[in-house]
Formats: sequence, C-alpha cells, structure tokens
Amino acid sequence: MATPAVPAPYGLRLPASVRVPPAWPAALARRAHLVPLLAVVALLAVPPGGAPGSGGTVADAASGVLVLWCAVRVARARARPLTRVAAVVLALPVVGICAAAATAHDPAAALPGLVRHLQVFVLVPAAVVLTLRDRRDLTAVAWALIGLALVQGGVGVVQYATGTGASYRGEDVRAVGTFGPTDVMGMATAVAYGIVAAVGLALGAPARGRTRVAALACAALLTVPLVLSFSRGAWIATVLACAAQLAATGLRRLLGAALTAGALAVVLVGGLGVGSAMVQERVASITRVTAAPDQSVTDRYTMWAAAAGMWRDRPLTGVGLKGFPAYRDGHASLALSSGSDTAGAGMGFRRQPLLSPHNMYLLILGEQGLLGLVTIAGGWLALLVCGCRRLPAARRTGRRLDCALVALGLLGWQLVDFLYADIGGPSTVLTAVVLGAAAWWALAARPPADRPGGPGAGTPGRRP
Repeated sequence: MATPAVPAPYGLRLPASVRVPPAWPAALARRAHLVPLLAVVALLAVPPGGAPGSGGTVADAASGVLVLWCAVRVARARARPLTRVAAVVLALPVVGICAAAATAHDPAAALPGLVRHLQVFVLVPAAVVLTLRDRRDLTAVAWALIGLALVQGGVGVVQYATGTGASYRGEDVRAVGTFGPTDVMGMATAVAYGIVAAVGLALGAPARGRTRVAALACAALLTVPLVLSFSRGAWIATVLACAAQLAATGLRRLLGAALTAGALAVVLVGGLGVGSAMVQERVASITRVTAAPDQSVTDRYTMWAAAAGMWRDRPLTGVGLKGFPAYRDGHASLALSSGSDTAGAGMGFRRQPLLSPHNMYLLILGEQGLLGLVTIAGGWLALLVCGCRRLPAARRTGRRLDCALVALGLLGWQLVDFLYADIGGPSTVLTAVVLGAAAWWALAARPPADRPGGPGAGTPGRRP
C-alpha cells in the first residue's frame, strides 16, 4: 500500500517516510535569531580581499549588520534590554576610547581607531549579549567556533604539508589558514578558540555522551594546526586556559589530562617528520626569551618599553588612538628593527612595519593612558569576576556548566593572549564575539531555575 502524501510547506506534498520531522522547523525557527551572529563567525573563513590593511572584511560587514539588527530589535521591543550592571560594564570602555580619540595629536588619524575600538570592545560584544538567550544559543556559538577552527586548521595543515604556508626560517611551512602571512596570529587564534570551546563542551557534557566524544575528537584534531602555527603566545594561552577549565572540574581530572597531553605532545612532535626540529626549537625558545632572545623577542621588548615611555609622558589619556606609530621612534631604543619580513601563502616578500607593541595592555596604556586601562581592562576584570562568581552554582547544580567552562575559558585565553598580542587584522572581529559570549555568561540575567532557591536549583544534572 502506498504511503499517503501529507501537506508540507510551500504547497509541496511529500511521503510521510521522507517528511521532515515536525519538530525540526520549530527548532530552526527558535534559533533563527542566531543567524546574524553565526554569519559573522562563518564569514571569517572567507579569505580577506584587497591589499593587507586596506580596510574591513566581509566578517566586519556582517558584524555591522549584527549590531544594526540588534538595535532595531531593541527599538521595537521598547524595553530595557540589559541589566544595570551589564549596561555599565559594556559601556564603560566608551569613556576611555572617546577621551583618547579627542585628545589625540591627529584626530583624523584617530578616527579609524575609534571606530575599531568601539566595534571590538563595545558594539559587537553588546550585540552578542542581546542575541544569546539560553544555554543552547551559547553552545551553538561554541560549535560555530569549532567549525571555523576546523576549516582554518585544515587549510593550515595543507599549507604545511605542501609548503604553501607563510615563510618561517626560510621555508614556506607556517600554517596561517586563509588569513595570509600578514596576520600570522589569525589562524592560531581561531584554532585556539576552537580547542578551548571544545574542551569546555566536553567537560560540561554528560559522561560517555556523543557531545563529549565529538568535542574531544575536535580538540585533539585541532592541536595539530595549533602546533604548526608556530605561535608561542597561542600555545601558552591555550595550555593555561585548558588547565583552568580542567581545574574547575577537579584536580584529579587535571592531572589525568596533563599526563595524556604530555603523551600526545610526544607523539605529535615525534611524528611531524621534517618539521619536528622547527617545533622543538620553537618550544625551546620560550625559555630563552631573556638569555638569548631572537630578533622578534628583542623587537617586542623594545616596543613594550616604548609604550611605557609614552604612558609616562601622558599618564592620564596617553598619546591618543593610533598614536603608537607616530611616537614609537621617539621612545624606542636602537635595538628595534625596521619591521618584520613576511612572505609565502600566496604573497610575495614585503616588509611589515611594527605599528603596535604586541601587548594589548601596554597598547592601551600608551595610547589611552590610565583612563583607558581602567575602563577597558577594568571591564574585562569585571567580566572575569562576575563569571567566576556564577561558576560554583553551575558546578553544584550541573546546570549550564558547559556554558561556564566555554565562556570563562575563552575569556581567560584572551586575557592571557593579550600579554603577547593586540587587536589588528581580519581575525579581530572574532575577539569581539568571544568577549560578547563571556559577557553573556557573566552579566546576563539568569532564568529563575538557575537562581538560588529557584525551581530545580538543587537538582544536579538538570539543564534548561
């Protein structure tokens, strides 16, 4: 007997055996509000067009659409979208950023910096907070980060294997993904985000569940492109962030994971073939930053000292946004080189000028002074404190533990990485998304079931 046809959307009639389950359209409709946010993450896989540093990317444009879309939603709702604490913390950086732009020596040159800082530290994080609604939304963003990391990491591994990556010690073997040799930290950042998100999901998922297995498999796969990025700062930040996530769930698990990671590192480095010597030398160089630093480390120390000198000259407001390149030579020693060499990954040789100190805290201090450091870095500290205050309840009840580990892990990674890097390049908008995810966990109003004494508050293992 033939299977009867049933009504379907748009006038189609499909057999019941191949009909889409009724729950799927409803589930997709409930997550439709995430499309602008997920588009920002997905479009970071598109190679940036134009000359390096020539302007924004499609992901930047998508972030503008996300902000505009959230503004329209808030205007139509005619209701206060954020708690008072969230509004204060998210808006606090505006004070330091605008003050630094207004007091800059060249306000016209500071205008692009004003737009970029507002995008990364205020507008996009606030839009992410307004977009996310519940635990499932944050886990969807976490899986999007993992998916982006797998794409970028896969491209990076192919670049290493075929010798088409960025130049490193005379060989085109450095994995940079689609970001190119002018943003060598782009792929490393995306892959590290993916590892931290995967570890958080695995630790917060039920034991022996499919989510845990899939997340752990992704984390293991992503260690390969992270190693091949040759980014010491990303390595350090990833190890510390994952260690903190493990420590939050128990010291026994931390010790077990440390032993497993050590064994995995031996296998990876030993199995990388020709590149193993490069990896070992790069790892060893971490401990030689003071005894026998290479030129990149010398340049970094010199620029750090230059940023500190700028702050001493103008301690309250700094030299102004985008002022570091103009004041650099007046505060740097002769040890600073003229720039770094970039080549490979589809680009010819070019000399990359050193336009920032590669330390976000010192960049803020030099360009925005104490006012900027307190308002911007103080906001990050507030996110960390508020997020950690919610962690014990998540551990005790089992509710949204994966959200806590993902959000705090990503925030911790970023705060550590800012010791070795700053904003800049096509991957910068991804930093804004991560800060927004951390802000949602730390500042968003909790549903009644997650509050002390609320329904299900004392029932371990239950999640919304």
